Amino acid sequence: MSDPPPTVPIEIIYEDQALVAVAKPSGMVVHRGEGTEREEAVLQLARDATGGAHLYPVHRLDRGASGVLVLARSPEVTHRLQVQLEDGGAQKRYLALVRGAPPAQGRIDHPIPRRVDGPRVLAVTDYRCRATVVVRVEAWGRDQPYALVEAWPRTGRLHQVRRHLKHLGHPVIGDANHGRSEHNRLCRERFGLGRLALHAAELAIDHPVTGERLHLEAPLPPDLRGPLERMGFAL
Repeated sequence: MSDPPPTVPIEIIYEDQALVAVAKPSGMVVHRGEGTEREEAVLQLARDATGGAHLYPVHRLDRGASGVLVLARSPEVTHRLQVQLEDGGAQKRYLALVRGAPPAQGRIDHPIPRRVDGPRVLAVTDYRCRATVVVRVEAWGRDQPYALVEAWPRTGRLHQVRRHLKHLGHPVIGDANHGRSEHNRLCRERFGLGRLALHAAELAIDHPVTGERLHLEAPLPPDLRGPLERMGFAL
């Protein structure tokens, strides 16, 4: 049997007696139930980095996504924060690299399931196109635009940002489920983008004990910043 992969340190971006916020890396599951028993998971690494006390995941980020992830120190705090995420009290901002050139800004109002196999429910995402670059693809005989988009999901649904951008006609690069393989392959081979190009950049929530508004931010990691800069985006 092969040895398990080396432990990857997790970056703690906020910590107090009620909650912990981390910068989740791309390619890592939130807890081992989503992967294998031998796989590193954010929850275990965060426990190790904060003294070993039990932590509860407040929300999820896709394995391929990176960015702000909040963990609670008790079930009560977990519930309070989840209510904020469900009722719109929390504000989330994502960055995504998408195929094509979307409108300058807009709102996507398209029902999607809250969870796997669930009924479709109200889902709303506001977005803004931050910048567009054009890539010459000789093999395709054309220029191909790609855009860096900011997205603010106003509801908390399963894969909401990915599904809404696909519904808009501009899927996230690196998305094997909702994108197109030729674009994923082009960005991987030419620019070194080997991950889902989706980053949870910012989360604003009311502290579950003090009521103070917390603004939690996670910088773009090198495995996304580097490819974006090579594509010509100014970050």
